[in-house]
Amino acid sequence: MIVNTARFVVSNTDVTKCPDDRRHEYAFIGRSNVGKSTLINMLTGKKNLAMTSATPGKTMLINHFLVDDSWYIVDLPGYGYAQRSKADRARLEKIIKSYILNREQMTNLFVLVDSRHKPQKIDLEFMAWLGENGVPFSLVFTKMDKQSPTAGAKQTAAYLETMLEQWEELPPVFRTSAADGRGRGEILDYIEQLNRLPL
Repeated sequence: MIVNTARFVVSNTDVTKCPDDRRHEYAFIGRSNVGKSTLINMLTGKKNLAMTSATPGKTMLINHFLVDDSWYIVDLPGYGYAQRSKADRARLEKIIKSYILNREQMTNLFVLVDSRHKPQKIDLEFMAWLGENGVPFSLVFTKMDKQSPTAGAKQTAAYLETMLEQWEELPPVFRTSAADGRGRGEILDYIEQLNRLPL
């Protein structure tokens, strides 16, 4: 798939105020500072489409970006940022879960994890919750350029082995790097396939 245009449409905290048209939506989520906004910018080829920040936990809203006037990328708030207040964390969790469970147009949720880290309890529990609720999702390893190919392959394989302790079947898996564009074609091709399905 070739992306020609991508533009910001709307931000909000209420799933009922998301765009009311019938287009496929692909949401991106992960722990704070996992490289979510950078990956969205890489996929669309627009350097400053999604706001990136050195400060974790900056995304507090559901952000919709319209791609080629035909489908949406949705940037969801990151989860698991410990320095937020308990009230903030509860509010974010409500925003995230309300979107994921109630947004009919959400065709797939891309769950991002840092490829350099061992499986984190919060990520595994979040994916288990998705499975329990029948939410279609894919696993995206980010920052693959930050380690050697051998180390990256070993680390991601170990991660998937851990997942198989809970899962009979793994979700689609993508290995990405915003720095060198790795995984871009694979994710866009996957989206192109899903776009052919009826909503």
